[in-house]
Amino acid sequence: MGYVDTLLASGERIVRNAHQHWFILLWNARWAVLGLILAVVLLVLRAINSDTTGMLWTILGWATAILLVLGLLSGLWGLLRFRSEEYVITSRRIIHSEGVINKKATDSSLEKINDAVLVESFFGRIFGFGDLDVLTAAETGIEKLRMLRDAKEFKKAMLEAKHELELELTRPVMPPVRAAEPVPAAPAATPEIDTADEVAAALGRLGELRDQGVISPEEFEAKKAELLGRL
Repeated sequence: MGYVDTLLASGERIVRNAHQHWFILLWNARWAVLGLILAVVLLVLRAINSDTTGMLWTILGWATAILLVLGLLSGLWGLLRFRSEEYVITSRRIIHSEGVINKKATDSSLEKINDAVLVESFFGRIFGFGDLDVLTAAETGIEKLRMLRDAKEFKKAMLEAKHELELELTRPVMPPVRAAEPVPAAPAATPEIDTADEVAAALGRLGELRDQGVISPEEFEAKKAELLGRL
């Protein structure tokens, strides 16, 4: 598990991971390369003048050894720094992580990104790198990504992740399903009535249903008129 993986929140996922171009590695290791070149030159001079002795050549021998060691250590340290620095797009933000021993991570929320400016030089298009300035609504204003490898694809992935996040944030939330309201029971059908006593009894039962709220006063009056019409 990488260092960036430990920074992810619950439900957050990595969309794209990128590093700077290897030209940056060469630039950062320029002093190591220079030291190694000087060490090689001193070794060649010492080999040519192998029969020469004296304090000067002793000093040159120590200088050669020191330059070799320092050059190798510096180159190794530059490689570790290059490998540890990465730019990551997640489903919520952009994370810039750096540092070999002491780690540092800065991030910008995707929803706060206003624009992204991509600059690709002639050599950048040939060797596949570019500079990307990410403009945000934060106080810092701009996140500068220099000599980013495949900067064009990184920008596309960033904009697509921002679009997906905006769709997720604006997606309507379904309201909770309410229990179906109970359907009032239909009043019982009025049985066939032939005598005045049966009509009076039916009217009494309808009156009780009206008082209980089972039927409305209008329904009671309509049934009453129907029953009285049978007499």
